[in-house]
Amino acid sequence: MPDRKQLVAGNWKMNGRRGDGLALARGMAEMARAKHRCELLVCPPFTLIATVGEALSGSGVALGGQDCHPAATGAFTGCVSAEMLADLGCSHVIVGHSERRHTCGETNADVRAKTEAAWRAGLVAIVCVGETRAEREAGRALEVVAGQVAGSIPDGATAERLVAAYEPVWAIGTGLTPTIGDIGEMHRAIRRLIPEGTRILYGGSVNPKNAGEILALAEVDGALVGGASLKAEDFAAIAAAAR
Repeated sequence: MPDRKQLVAGNWKMNGRRGDGLALARGMAEMARAKHRCELLVCPPFTLIATVGEALSGSGVALGGQDCHPAATGAFTGCVSAEMLADLGCSHVIVGHSERRHTCGETNADVRAKTEAAWRAGLVAIVCVGETRAEREAGRALEVVAGQVAGSIPDGATAERLVAAYEPVWAIGTGLTPTIGDIGEMHRAIRRLIPEGTRILYGGSVNPKNAGEILALAEVDGALVGGASLKAEDFAAIAAAAR
């Protein structure tokens, strides 16, 4: 198995104003002084990227966006391009998060176009996939996720510019998580569909209590953390759990 260094990424979602966002970023920069066995990434809302980027400068914590538009420029009111994110110092961007797929109606084709845009701008695309509770209960979880992987990741993917993130929809923000066996099974299934050496993160109610068990799995290459990334001490505890 290739040596894949784990990545712990914080997705702040639509949380934070300048004051508390700056305080959180400074807290994360401070925690990053400790030697972690993983890479660290923070994805704040668009309004905080510049502020957070300045606070994290020199800390070793990477900066990312939560979404991007497929086009580089144009008359797309309210949208942000991958090139704009790169201009602010971002190295990564999340695409296809379930909250985009299910709330905003994004399709696999939409996610594929955004992934191509991320690569065009020199960013690493974190492509999210995951099944709903109904799909899992119907025994279709593997089928659904395989279809999302196939439809969302363009040809030409490499381990250097792609990260996959498995986030079962029913586990995000609910406090529920799949069994360790289910997580391992899904990650192994995804790994058969993506380039060798590509990292696969697990996301869905990751917290300091369950991070150790999840990150100990050989097939799990890190975590995409939601609510727990809004507290520097919780994010640090998850990072410390990396193998």
